[in-house]
Order: sequence, then structure tokens, then C-alpha cells
Amino acid sequence: MTITLTINGKARGVDAAAGETLLEVLRREGFVGVKSGCESGDCGACAVLMNGRAVNSCLVLAATADGAEIVTVEGLADGDRLHPLQEAFLDEGAVQCGYCTPGMLISAADLLSRNPNPTDEEVREAISGNLCRCTGYTKQVSAIQQAAKRMRGGDDD
Repeated sequence: MTITLTINGKARGVDAAAGETLLEVLRREGFVGVKSGCESGDCGACAVLMNGRAVNSCLVLAATADGAEIVTVEGLADGDRLHPLQEAFLDEGAVQCGYCTPGMLISAADLLSRNPNPTDEEVREAISGNLCRCTGYTKQVSAIQQAAKRMRGGDDD
């Protein structure tokens, strides 16, 4: 079947087999920032924004996403200009092996769209579904807080 998705601002028709997940469709369509990890919704590597909310794309049947607006990590940037979250992750050294990074950025983008001034505890809760085996999450929390501050215009709380 053909479904219609708006991926990173561009509407497109994509083929989706019965039982195929949104993750499988996105990867086939070239969105390799959406990582295949556990394929059971436990690791967060496949997170995307679907209609503005973070979802694990491995748990979403592609057919149920018909008509949805999808934002992948590739869609966070504005052309060649990185999203403040992406910049902060680089500046704060929050990227190590990088496998969890796309999903973590998506979860953080969802959080900051709803709460522009989160506490560290709220940040940790928002990224709790994103498993990282390289770090203790300290640099990621710092990067998300730095991005939040930049997105608020640099105020000091």
C-alpha cells in the first residue's frame, strides 16, 4: 500500500507493506539517523517526532502513520544551520559513539517544545527512554539545559 507522510516538511508517498513499521519505512527512504536498536521500544534509538510528539518508530505500524507529520533528527536542522540542541550536544561533548544521540535529540526536542525551562529532573525523565551505554547522561543533561537557555534567548532562568 502507499501511505502519505510529511517527513521533515516534505510530503511524500511511500510504500508500506502490511505489518511494516515506521522505522523500517524511514530507513528504507534514506533517513538513517533513525537507528534500529532493540526493535521493542526499550532503547529509544528510533525516536522520531510524530505530529509533534516523540514516539519510538519501531512500535508504530507504518499504516497507522498515514497522513502524519514526521520529524527525524535530520529534520531538526534548518538547512545547514544546526538546531540549538544539536549545537549544544557538540559544544558540551554529549556525543560519544553517537548511536543514541538522534533519539535523545528527538526526546529533548519534544520536551523543550512543551517545557522551555525544564529542571534537571524533568530533563532526565524526558530522556529516560533513551539508553546510552557510553555515558552517565551528565553531559546530555547539561547540553539540553544549554540548548534550552539558548532557545529562551540566553536568559539565566
